[in-house]
Amino acid sequence: VPELRALVGEVAAEQLEQSSASHDPRGVSAALRVCFTRLMKSEKKAFVDQLNTLVQRISREAADGQDTSGSNGDLLLRLHAQFPGDIGCFAVYFLNLVRLEPGEAMFLAANEPHAYLQGDCVECMACSDNTVRAGLTPKFIDVLTLCEMLNYTPAPSSSKIFPAVQSPLDPSVFLYDPPVPDFTLIRIEIPSSIKLYLVSALDSASILLVLRGTAVATSTAAASEMSLRRGSVLFVSANESLSLRLASPDGMLLFRACCLL
Repeated sequence: VPELRALVGEVAAEQLEQSSASHDPRGVSAALRVCFTRLMKSEKKAFVDQLNTLVQRISREAADGQDTSGSNGDLLLRLHAQFPGDIGCFAVYFLNLVRLEPGEAMFLAANEPHAYLQGDCVECMACSDNTVRAGLTPKFIDVLTLCEMLNYTPAPSSSKIFPAVQSPLDPSVFLYDPPVPDFTLIRIEIPSSIKLYLVSALDSASILLVLRGTAVATSTAAASEMSLRRGSVLFVSANESLSLRLASPDGMLLFRACCLL
């Protein structure tokens, strides 16, 4: 992408190409840091001019029927339409493009940049006292902190995706257990054939989110019955179970965030 190359500089671009060609992970990491930092520290006029040039070139190629996938053309044009002149549009050349199918999950460790492009997902975060932005936002971007804190270790997108594990005790329960102790996500998919379901007690408190279906819930801690539908959120105390009386013909889909102790 010549427009990006003009912003990061020829020397930095060649360093990244050479490190990639020699399969040197540490060299690639160092080169990525230099390239990304130079991009983010570009003068606004410089990156806006190069971005406009890139958008015009991709638009012409697309209009002529050329394949622009090598430049992530469709994604670039969509992002630029949503955030015109935003330096984050160049991030498509530093990040993996991942499409998650229903039921799939991915884990992003601290200091790993990411962006949600479209669709809905259930997200859990560890306790954090900061959010550092890189682009695609009208909010403040702390460039110095961003460039210093990021993890530049290259990795394929497949290394970030991990499958759900079905519970051997309950076929309706699927566990997403990331490699950190901070949180776990549980998918509860109750088939239409089940009309009464018990949400088991856990050693920790949890948050229950309803994505599909309706039910009436009761528990020993609740003073009265609770009606659940899409969008309902419940706080479930530690060691508290929940009894669901399903009222929908297509079952229920719930997600439960907790900390397995």
